[in-house]
Amino acid sequence: MIKKIYETDPWLEPFKDAIEARHSRILAQKKKLAGKGPLTKAVNNHLYYPLHLEDGQWVIREWAPNASRIYLIGDFNNWKRTDAYMLKPAGQGNWELKVPEMFIRHGDLYKLWIEWPGGGAERLPAYVTRVVQDTETKVFSAQVWRPVPYEWKNGLAGKRRNPLIYECHIGMSSNEEKVGTFNEFREKVLPRVKRLGYDTLQIMALQEHPYYGSFGYQVSNFFALSSRFGTPEEFKALVDEAHGMGIAVIMDMVQSHAVKNEAEGLSRLDGREDLYFYGGPQGFHPAWDSRCFDYGKDEVQFFLLSNCKFWMEEYHLDGFRFDGVTSMIYWSHGLGVDFTGYDMYYNNGVDENAVTYLALANMLIHEINPDAITIAEDVSGMAGLAAPFKAGGVGFDFRMSMGVADHWIKWIKERTDDQWGMGEIWYELTNKREDEKTISYAECHDQAMVGDKTIIFRLIDKEMYWSMNKGSQNLIVDRGIALHKMIRLVTAATAGNGYLNFMGNEFGHPEWIDFPREGNGWSYQHARRQWDLADNTDLRYGCLEAFDRDMVHLISKERVLSERPENLWVDEDKKVLVFKRKNCIFALNFNPVASYEGFAFTAPDGEYRLILNTDDSQYDGFGRVRTGEKHVTDNHTLYLYLPSRCALVLKKVR
Repeated sequence: MIKKIYETDPWLEPFKDAIEARHSRILAQKKKLAGKGPLTKAVNNHLYYPLHLEDGQWVIREWAPNASRIYLIGDFNNWKRTDAYMLKPAGQGNWELKVPEMFIRHGDLYKLWIEWPGGGAERLPAYVTRVVQDTETKVFSAQVWRPVPYEWKNGLAGKRRNPLIYECHIGMSSNEEKVGTFNEFREKVLPRVKRLGYDTLQIMALQEHPYYGSFGYQVSNFFALSSRFGTPEEFKALVDEAHGMGIAVIMDMVQSHAVKNEAEGLSRLDGREDLYFYGGPQGFHPAWDSRCFDYGKDEVQFFLLSNCKFWMEEYHLDGFRFDGVTSMIYWSHGLGVDFTGYDMYYNNGVDENAVTYLALANMLIHEINPDAITIAEDVSGMAGLAAPFKAGGVGFDFRMSMGVADHWIKWIKERTDDQWGMGEIWYELTNKREDEKTISYAECHDQAMVGDKTIIFRLIDKEMYWSMNKGSQNLIVDRGIALHKMIRLVTAATAGNGYLNFMGNEFGHPEWIDFPREGNGWSYQHARRQWDLADNTDLRYGCLEAFDRDMVHLISKERVLSERPENLWVDEDKKVLVFKRKNCIFALNFNPVASYEGFAFTAPDGEYRLILNTDDSQYDGFGRVRTGEKHVTDNHTLYLYLPSRCALVLKKVR
């Protein structure tokens, strides 16, 4: 029998009634949308609304209750508003048009002209599945897309109990100063991901967005794959090949807000401000300058739920990382709020409409694929967000452990490493709810954005420009290289249930991410990944990549994340942290100068073999210890040589 979250966490007991009320509210909404059946049978807007073929006719429908007249205009009718292409009312605010198949062809461009009391304008259909931008005018249009159907070769990736996630952005994945493509990623980057040992690909910026520099967060067309990276068939080939390699593919799902653009997006689609969005100030995000969905409206819930189902069915995705969950579930969007108590998760500051929607989305996704992965990006720590629905939770499989990266920034920025607290590092890296699964990371794309710094850049800074060749003698670089490996290892080894890395960070990609914009002369210099740095054997980047590869393979092979970590030793004076996880012992000496001969700590009896060593020369270390050497406990005690700024991983072999 599944225990409720207020039974496993006594601090939630005072909120039992609120938790049960939330649970009942979600069930009532599910019944309202789907009756007694499963959600997946009720959620099919993605089949009903967009331009598609039915019985030899093109059919398009649009929900626009404030419209007084709607025309389909495009290449097929010289962009003229004619009676033959005028949509007719179909009830409940819906409009419909049927056109013989012969009149509209694959590749034709089109839009809707929507009139409403007092106005009218061109609009893109809400459920449009393909949008392209004119290279000269920069105007976006819908495009008829009906090629030869793609033939899938591989099935889905299967269950990921402890995902090792490679976060990526297709456009900036090219070594060249340009927008990368699906085909280039599949041919050049995907084999790297496989070689590095990551088993899950998390792809950002897939939904169409008018401004490339938004990193994909200002979505205009929620069902349209961004055409700047290639065609739907090319993306399907990428997903298919990843599945063939045993790599799951999840997407960064942005449903937390929408671009406020009217010509490209949903804002004022039929002249009304509050069609898909909250009315008044609540419908506008004060920090993101975007629109906020009305999650309490049935039509909006069907739109967003269908959006999830569409991406899973059309592109065989294995799940989603939901972006901006904090912004969704609080009326304040989490802005200027310190989440200091459990009462903040259940008071009037919570948008229960959004919580209900997210719970329904998780139900639907797992109905479609029980092995699907759902991850919540939430900085508030809302209890139950990643707990099973039956336990009183919202139903996400995992939540991002966002505080870990924040603490690494704080420690690196505010203290020298001889001031780091071993107990504090252990606490902050392992302080996670026992009833919820988490994904940890030392840094993701956020820490690389312009205005911030990656870990390697914080550690080495300008010395990266002059001293990253193997022949250089530089103490700052030596320190940065050593700590970069240790920080990643201790973060991965203490991760709750999964680990994430942003592409290129594994080899210490230099500098920052800055998309082309007016302020940088529309340059792509910082909107790419310089893979050639890692491949150049004269530079030190490849050594960091080699370490990350072996670390990830070790975490996977030894199933390290399948058990909780157990602290064995914390020595604040010596700056040593030792812990056990699964069948491995992780011993880290953060001391910048002191090495310890015969360092003793209590450990389970047995024989241990050194299987990973950050000081190995192949990882640009000093080779002070030899990988493969064996150690045997003596009276429940292990004795190790722990060099300064070095981490060792020992596996119990008998």
